[in-house]
Amino acid sequence: MKKRLLIAIFLVLGVNVGIFAQLSDTAAADKLTKVTTDSTAGWKFGAMAGLNFAQTKLVNWSAGGNSSLALNGIFSAYANYFKGKNSWINTLDLGYGLLNQDNLAASTKKWQKTDDKINLSSQYGYKAYKKLYYAALFDFKTQFSPGYDDANKRISDFFAPAYITAGVGISYQPTQYLNMFLSPATARLVIVSDTALASNYSIEAGKTTRLEFGAYARFQFAKNDFKAELLKNVGITTRLDLFSNYLKNPQNIAVTWETLIAFKVNKYLSVNLNTNLMYDDNTKMDIVTTQADGTSVTKKEPRVQFKEILGIGASVKF
Repeated sequence: MKKRLLIAIFLVLGVNVGIFAQLSDTAAADKLTKVTTDSTAGWKFGAMAGLNFAQTKLVNWSAGGNSSLALNGIFSAYANYFKGKNSWINTLDLGYGLLNQDNLAASTKKWQKTDDKINLSSQYGYKAYKKLYYAALFDFKTQFSPGYDDANKRISDFFAPAYITAGVGISYQPTQYLNMFLSPATARLVIVSDTALASNYSIEAGKTTRLEFGAYARFQFAKNDFKAELLKNVGITTRLDLFSNYLKNPQNIAVTWETLIAFKVNKYLSVNLNTNLMYDDNTKMDIVTTQADGTSVTKKEPRVQFKEILGIGASVKF
């Protein structure tokens, strides 16, 4: 675990500065990234790194409170190819955050995780008719290190879970800001490398994977060239992913909705608001309820998940 944590800090914090979580779909990324283009090959590249740092030290402070240290970093990059009827969009997002707070309960870990993600996505399209493309998509998601609940119980880890999604379908792009991908044939492999965590993700005891097959849709809007004076330094990206598993409870739609609003203050300073809403009926959490007789009962149930991160810090592009 320590080894993976060091790798995470090196990969993310070693090169990053300033926003906490970043969608890397191309158009919004341009607002915060430097772009290099090879006009002969049709390639366009861009990358951005950021780190936010916050520190509080209290000594004999009569008003109370806890000393703390917080670090949050991201790395976002893309490599896209457009030539003739071909388009190939590749994105990589890494994010990691840590919080160290004094005077916590002895059972609480000193360093607590506030953000953790590895997202890799690749989409190839071949123009079929006007704004329609035949398309294939590959998407991979996991995290760097273990995650714990409020009771200090480990509930996730590296490759626990990991999601691999692959599908074929059509892509519709009515404007340069809006893209819709629809696939009636998508396979999704859920991997939980630690069998002790399998039940958290509805994987049978003793197994480490679950294969799903169903329909997938992705709707994304990305715009960073607003004409209004108030919005000229603002980039907005929002992406909604929907998946229905034909093999089990197809009526229960898995939802992931990410939104990033990025404001570039100057060459090095940026302000970013990132939200992430998720629901998957196969992801179960321990829910404690109190009975009429005062006893507590713990059940595993799915819940709507929501994360919001506001970042103000330094950023670099290359």
